[in-house]
Amino acid sequence: MASEQPPLVLHIIYALGTGGLENGLIHIINGTPPGRYRHAIVCLTQAEGFQRRLQDEQVAVYELHMRPGTDVSAYRRLRRLVRRLRPDIVHSRNLAPLEAQLATLGLAGVRRVHGEHGRDMADLDGSNRRYRLFRRAMRLLVHHYIAVSQDLAGWLRHSIGVKPDRLTQIYNGVDIQRFQGAASASPALRRQLLPAGLLSAAEDDVLVIGSVGRLAEVKSQHTLLEAVAALRQMLPALAPRLRIVLVGEGVMRDRLQRSACDLGVSDILWMPGDRDDIPELLGCMDLFVLPSLGEGISNTLLEAMASGLPVVASDVGGNPELVRPGQHGELFPVGDAQALAAVLAPLCSDAARRARYGQNARRFVSERFSWPATIDNYLGLYDRLLGRTPAGDVAVATADYRE
Repeated sequence: MASEQPPLVLHIIYALGTGGLENGLIHIINGTPPGRYRHAIVCLTQAEGFQRRLQDEQVAVYELHMRPGTDVSAYRRLRRLVRRLRPDIVHSRNLAPLEAQLATLGLAGVRRVHGEHGRDMADLDGSNRRYRLFRRAMRLLVHHYIAVSQDLAGWLRHSIGVKPDRLTQIYNGVDIQRFQGAASASPALRRQLLPAGLLSAAEDDVLVIGSVGRLAEVKSQHTLLEAVAALRQMLPALAPRLRIVLVGEGVMRDRLQRSACDLGVSDILWMPGDRDDIPELLGCMDLFVLPSLGEGISNTLLEAMASGLPVVASDVGGNPELVRPGQHGELFPVGDAQALAAVLAPLCSDAARRARYGQNARRFVSERFSWPATIDNYLGLYDRLLGRTPAGDVAVATADYRE
């Protein structure tokens, strides 16, 4: 008689493109021990090539190509797919796929999990009344919630009304080995990776301020451009040394390039698009800035810290849970370019402080964040929901949530 197949987890996301949420999903699937769980992914819109990172060819990726607005036909296809696959767990992430959980109605035995990883421009603080009412209604259907930060966990608890025993907070992990090994690029590699125009000054004298992320309004890279323009005015002696690197791709590219021209910083800006050599590019930076208007737990911030970079981040969402001012880097008020410039000025002028912050950041991330621990927490939660292990076996996954 054929052996029983492992339980199937069906992950429903908006799209499988470059991003922290998608990166985490790939890590969880790739890190699942053989024979423990099967996985499949449904993209409400499309997969954008990111599925190439899946190591198991048996992981199916389905694209619904959902049209904007209410696409009834796409939900019919989803319902047929769910009934055909008969998953044991359906795990949706963020607002757009939450409605897709309705496709599981009438399917016996399925456990519904929903993760909150961060918000977009339409609802930065989670106060949108229509979205909040929808989320509160969906509590009747979702068996368990996962939040990637204390900030999001508290919001789910107090604004959405999720009960503590149905809420787990699990931090993202970071590939410590991959990013530690690429910290502090050699001068030769820096010359190889950075365009010649960025190294027109004496190479050792160039100071690179960088950021990695989607070029989207919520990531607010224009705040960094404005801050560097202000910094050049504040510290004219430092101005010839400054360079900006914005790694990533997205709908804001043209607007950012226009802003750079208007601000007079286009000559010191490099925007290389999406890259596979992120560890090496982080190694070419002297300072990492995350100027987002909203964040869950930023993978790129964790990666920069693992690389030994001093970090400056907006004081929003899960960022304060990672960056301890005066130890790993600094925080600044959301969207305040002048405040960001004021924070950057002493760091740009003090190499010893940058080195100290970077060492502390690397140590902090190495001790507290890893993908194996994150994956164990997710799989442990799945085990508990399916009754595969006693609830106490996943205490590590739930202990991080505090009232």
